[in-house]
Amino acid sequence: MPANIVVGTQWGDEGKGKIIDILASRADVVVRSQGGNNAGHTVVNNGEVYKLHLVPSGILYPNALNLIGAGVVLDPKDFISELDNLESRGIKTVGHLKVDPRAQIVMPWHIALDGLSEAFRGGKDIGTTKRGIGPTYMDKYERCGIRMYDLVHPEVLAEKIQSTGKLKNEIITKVYGGEAFDLDAVTREYTEYGKRLLPYMDDVSVLTFEAHKAGKTIMFEGAQATLLDIDFGTYPYVTSSHPLSAGVCVGTGVGPKVITNIIGVAKAYTTRVGKGPFPTELDDATGDQIRNVGGEFGTTTGRPRRTGWFDAVIVRHSVRVNGLDSLAINKLDTLANIDTLKMCVAYKKPDGSVIKEFPPTLEELEGCQPIYEEFPGFSEDISKCSSFDELPANCKSYIARLEELVGCHVSMVGIGPDRSQILER
Repeated sequence: MPANIVVGTQWGDEGKGKIIDILASRADVVVRSQGGNNAGHTVVNNGEVYKLHLVPSGILYPNALNLIGAGVVLDPKDFISELDNLESRGIKTVGHLKVDPRAQIVMPWHIALDGLSEAFRGGKDIGTTKRGIGPTYMDKYERCGIRMYDLVHPEVLAEKIQSTGKLKNEIITKVYGGEAFDLDAVTREYTEYGKRLLPYMDDVSVLTFEAHKAGKTIMFEGAQATLLDIDFGTYPYVTSSHPLSAGVCVGTGVGPKVITNIIGVAKAYTTRVGKGPFPTELDDATGDQIRNVGGEFGTTTGRPRRTGWFDAVIVRHSVRVNGLDSLAINKLDTLANIDTLKMCVAYKKPDGSVIKEFPPTLEELEGCQPIYEEFPGFSEDISKCSSFDELPANCKSYIARLEELVGCHVSMVGIGPDRSQILER
């Protein structure tokens, strides 16, 4: 049976939620592999809008088992709020959702240090969501992090909060001039979180492997996207984990032979949130039109997204590093009523040379100028098309050229926000 991975191929916010929702409706098990509540999936299901941050999208389907892997960092306060919201809307979570005991916990000092370090950087800040994700991953690799197991074992939790918290208070007060945390109060607060979350703890690696052996359909979902990968993204303007397809195996504890299909998701244009280079960015009326028509504002933060033309150099990079089998192209409908569409096919460097592969460093990328191909636009309302063949000729030629440039088949085309508005090929 299939084990699908869904990954973002740009800077995130590509509409993975809709593709994930479609595949989750066909899956027995849905697994979240990395990231934290610094990202979100907006899913429109049966006319209802759900904004999911930590909970896998399969939670909307009562027969699906939902798993949060060891590679995720979990803010228990935010997680419980999300659980409460789902329960209030009639979505059952107990028995349908499990968290790996190895998953790292976001502590209050992580959130504080995220904001303090960003302020310390001044104009050279990374543009994080200030939700403590980076500092949590830092503690994971410094081997002083607090994990889900600790959260549900009060005696272990209390000892770790005292030992780690003392060091964090020293850094907060003496390096950044911030206020120290009352560690006893933190212990009481997080002990209560542990009591609430105890029914959700289980070994996700084992559960996933058992589902695979039983021939069940599995879908792996991640957060963020390829260009935010800590190694293969636009470093340092990246996240603190691996949103690549390979990160799924590490973040859930399964081997790569389990995976049968890798689907990349992109918009018919490009967006990003936060700082960093963006070769095809449109700082003009066309960029504003795409932002407003496409509703390009962050699910988690509400921040306006930067918008630009589709960049085939970026997506070709994503096809390679993820080993994509196919692409889902979302929001083609957003490009309606633009007379001339453009697509970046290569970059021109300051010395005049032309490159077609995404450069490995920020310094090289910052000097690159996009080389465009132009396409005639379309004015038709495509939101009610029921098949790819019904699309206007200009839409089909745009998708055909996109496939050629990125070297990957487009298997889905999104023409609206609802899950029914996806054309499968």
